[in-house]
Amino acid sequence: MEIVFATNNENKIIEVKSLFPKSIKILSLSEIGCYEEIHESGKTLKENAQIKVDYIRNKYSIDCFADDSGLEVKSLNGSPGVLSARFAGIPKNDNNNIKKLLNLLKDKKNTEAQFRTLIAIRINSLNQSFEGTLEGSISLKIKGTNGFGYDPIFIPKGYNKTLGELSSSIKNTISHRAIATLKLLYFLKNMK
Repeated sequence: MEIVFATNNENKIIEVKSLFPKSIKILSLSEIGCYEEIHESGKTLKENAQIKVDYIRNKYSIDCFADDSGLEVKSLNGSPGVLSARFAGIPKNDNNNIKKLLNLLKDKKNTEAQFRTLIAIRINSLNQSFEGTLEGSISLKIKGTNGFGYDPIFIPKGYNKTLGELSSSIKNTISHRAIATLKLLYFLKNMK
């Protein structure tokens, strides 16, 4: 089976490919000749994932899935949420996003947060979605160089290190994206 992962984020492609069995080939957007940025105009993670899936399916007639992920901080009423990647503005910049978030949290006592991923898949006319969450808190100090995005400041519940300090193998077993991806894999294996 071949399926497109509708993202231009190479880190996400590497992370997701490591979870898939060899019997399912993950194609990147560049491998199908798609080089344009798909505009994410949705108000929710689910809407953004569905926009990407519908775009690829309608333009290229290829089965595909897409994700949208967000960091939701309790004391910031769920922000940055759906705007996580562009929290500090355009162009996207992980360091600027982290700086802005830490600045907003400097006077807050509650640093509880969660990562949430929503994966949408479209195979022919069948649409399905899967969600994964990872609870934790925000470290007010940047720690670690592994991962991407907010990983250097997110401490998963039950751990005393940020995702940026944890190995990829640990992250890929506990992350929000891994949880949603495993639900997707279960669906693909049982749809025959």
